[in-house]
Amino acid sequence: MVFKRINQIRTWYEEQNETMNFGQRLADNVANGMGSWKFIIIQTLIVAVWMIFNFIALVKHWDPYPFILLNLLFSTQAAYSAPIIMMSQNRQNERDRAQALSGYQTDLATKKGMEELTARLHEIALNDKLDKILALLEKWESENHPVATELP
Repeated sequence: MVFKRINQIRTWYEEQNETMNFGQRLADNVANGMGSWKFIIIQTLIVAVWMIFNFIALVKHWDPYPFILLNLLFSTQAAYSAPIIMMSQNRQNERDRAQALSGYQTDLATKKGMEELTARLHEIALNDKLDKILALLEKWESENHPVATELP
């Protein structure tokens, strides 16, 4: 049963991935990429190189201090990345809701099974008690009211 449940979870996850369209996959990949140390380090290196080359440029500074072009690039990046990341987060919320519903349904099935098991155990215990009572009654009757073995 445990393996069946694991397969159901894996199948549920695979179904979620199969229903994603190109835009949703792109949003997830962009959000995953931008939310990583690799992205932060690469972006930091690019900014450092940009500033160093603009400071030491001998002939022409393509973006002189205060780096207006660099600020424009960052603004453009933020303008596009924020909605893409929000799309990915919204989809994650949908996945979380679907997973919570699946977990709730599993919990209900488990509760029902436990209730049935408890009822069966109670039935077995009750039957066992009844058998003991009947045995005691038979013993009491045989001690107090012996059956006549002789016929007249």
